[in-house]
Amino acid sequence: MVNITHKVTTLRKAVATAVLQVSKPETIGAIQNKQVPKGDVFEFGRAAGLLAIKKTSDVIPDCHPLPVEYAAIAYAIEGLRITISVEVHTIYRTGVEVEAMHGAAITALTLYDMLKPIDKEVEIANIKLASKKGGKSDSKGLQLDILAAVVVCSDSVSAGTKQDFAGKAIMQKMEAHGLTTASYTIIPDDFQTIQDKARQLANENFNLVIFCGGTGLYRRDVTPEAITPLLDRQIPGIMEAARSYGQERTPYAMLSRGVAGFIQNTLVLTLPGSTRGAEETMDAVFPYITHIFKVAEGLRHTED
Repeated sequence: MVNITHKVTTLRKAVATAVLQVSKPETIGAIQNKQVPKGDVFEFGRAAGLLAIKKTSDVIPDCHPLPVEYAAIAYAIEGLRITISVEVHTIYRTGVEVEAMHGAAITALTLYDMLKPIDKEVEIANIKLASKKGGKSDSKGLQLDILAAVVVCSDSVSAGTKQDFAGKAIMQKMEAHGLTTASYTIIPDDFQTIQDKARQLANENFNLVIFCGGTGLYRRDVTPEAITPLLDRQIPGIMEAARSYGQERTPYAMLSRGVAGFIQNTLVLTLPGSTRGAEETMDAVFPYITHIFKVAEGLRHTED
């Protein structure tokens, strides 16, 4: 199965449809008047479809078991066509497209089975995904020109006694989301140096600056103390989300003291100095955090 442990739990929705084509008006009449010998076609189909939604992972090997928070099956008759619509919601790390399509397929098969004794020409067609929402797919197609910088805060990396892996991991994550790092620097864990670098990048009109390192509890971990006084507007929810995400993976995430907010028009994030901590924080907040820049772009257009 595909590894989804890095994904964020969000509300995800999917709607799938299937079309059942009968060959004569009498079949439609029998359905509507509940005169099909095998029983109420729509109610049996709905029950089978709901069961199929819940059992999708049992029959499709690469589908993850997930909680089905809502499922609904509706029918629309147009001439000799019956359109089956299946909607599924979950709050989980992966979507429910296959669950919705599986529900539509089994509902259609149930209708076919019940109608074949009275109509030998019944056909199933066009089982497809009609829509999906939730997860990273909601951020696809977002084209933003973001000037980004990564600043590694580390005495040992700055002194050349250790290599930087966390900062490079951050840049790789950004690249995967279509963002280019225009500035990459390494500085020591020094209060004044951190503040000077933050002011410099804000004055240079960087849209996004990520400081990596110095968010823990060691004596030299002063990045939050240096950045916090400079923030014109804090955004506590960003690091709350990151810590919540990390806590599901390690009990030590609660010890991270990262902060986030704006210095002038520059969004500043402070990430852990460990490679794993930096990667997990990026997974927790990207690409969702780019919504900030989308909102800012919209506000600028409104003001214009």
